[in-house]
Amino acid sequence: MNAAQQARAILQRLGADDPFVVDGGDLEARSPIDGAVIGRLRSHGPADVEQAVGRAHDAFLQWRTVPAPVRGRLVRELGELLREHKDDLGALVSIEAGKIVSEGLGEVQEMIDICDLAVGLSRQLHGLTIATERPSHRMMEQWHPLGVIGVISAFNFPVAVWSWNAALAFVCGDAVVWKPSEKTLLTALACQALFAEAARRAGAPADLSIVVLGAREVGEALVDDPRVPLVSATGSTRMGREVAPRVAARFGRSLLELGGNNAAIVAPSADVDLAVRGIVFSAVGTAGQRCTSLRRIIVHESIKDDLVARLAAAYETLPVGSPLEASTLVGPLIDETAAQAFGAAIEQAQADGGTLVTGGETVAVGEGGHYVRPAIVDMPHQSEVVRAETFAPLLYVLTYRELDEALRLHNEVTQGLSSSIFTLDVREAEAFVSVTGSDCGIANVNIGPSGAEIGGAFGGEKETGGGRESGSDAWRNYMRRTTNTINYGTELPLAQGVEFL
Repeated sequence: MNAAQQARAILQRLGADDPFVVDGGDLEARSPIDGAVIGRLRSHGPADVEQAVGRAHDAFLQWRTVPAPVRGRLVRELGELLREHKDDLGALVSIEAGKIVSEGLGEVQEMIDICDLAVGLSRQLHGLTIATERPSHRMMEQWHPLGVIGVISAFNFPVAVWSWNAALAFVCGDAVVWKPSEKTLLTALACQALFAEAARRAGAPADLSIVVLGAREVGEALVDDPRVPLVSATGSTRMGREVAPRVAARFGRSLLELGGNNAAIVAPSADVDLAVRGIVFSAVGTAGQRCTSLRRIIVHESIKDDLVARLAAAYETLPVGSPLEASTLVGPLIDETAAQAFGAAIEQAQADGGTLVTGGETVAVGEGGHYVRPAIVDMPHQSEVVRAETFAPLLYVLTYRELDEALRLHNEVTQGLSSSIFTLDVREAEAFVSVTGSDCGIANVNIGPSGAEIGGAFGGEKETGGGRESGSDAWRNYMRRTTNTINYGTELPLAQGVEFL
């Protein structure tokens, strides 16, 4: 059974509409495994988006009056369906996004985890009671549903990012209109099918979740619609620069998760064996196509040679191949453009004085896919190509003498998503996570920068966009706050001692 047949069988088992269209299917879903077309779909236009937002808004008007713990039942049903269909949806992620088997399954597990968290939150969407200076008065804050949430997602996490937003949005009383990446269309249809069944079981409005498919004009229509008070967009910094001003122009909110250029400092006291394992996964997992992928290591000069030798040895043993094979650790790049960017970055790094330590070559895996061997480049300085994000398994090595120098190198890039330090020195660890240490939204000690748990808010600073999704208090993004002052007395004292009449 080829990838297209597997995808079609999975979609049928999940209850999704048949995406294969004989005539009129202008969108091609392709598998990066071999470049084959695995589905053809019809794209939407701006008028379709307008209609979808209208339907979602009508569903929101119903849903916002449902008590939050009751709304939690919808997400609980979705979580149970994800558990039931984890293997199928994980396989579809591997087929369409190129993730290895364990990562495809891990992404679905992340969806299950956020559903669990959201169900708990459905009974904890609480405000504050605030002391007031006026007698016989009470002041409090309440949180109310926001409206239709626009979600624009990227190919590298084709289902998890939707779930981070949708699970919280649903318990907060919102509806969601989702524009998935054109590179991962079928996984969106699969999620929509599972949602539809969850809504049926929970008795929720079917239009609380709507998927719109298409290219730039579809995203622009969603971003520009005044009935969408929050746009959550995941993608490149370039994309964020276009989305944010458009949303702000109509006084909407943006939740942006953009580029990363993540580093790991490796100190002289580091457990080098631990560091090697953490670095290799963070740098080559998902073929380097995570926003949290490790791009730079900043290693102390006293241990550089040993660390780089161990990393090179580990890289040379990494199995590169079809992500559907259980033994594979490095799957394909998403497309030819990504492969070309990988090669161009290595050439530029060498032109800037870098030395290719290992990898960088194309790997032949059947026909049509774009497979490369992960690369390590030893750099004498942090050049412009190092400061830019290359979405591929390309790791730069930089050297430092003093921790202050390492922190400077770490922070001087424009992105600020995730970061890490490997050290057994408690002073170095504390310095790294302090106010004068890492300037990223995520700062880890003795683990790599890639991979995050649902319980903590996910996001970054600077050109990463400043957004926070998933855990902690991220639910507040999806609600609006009101401050209430209630007078239960017979007098009308004014604040600040003002007297009037």
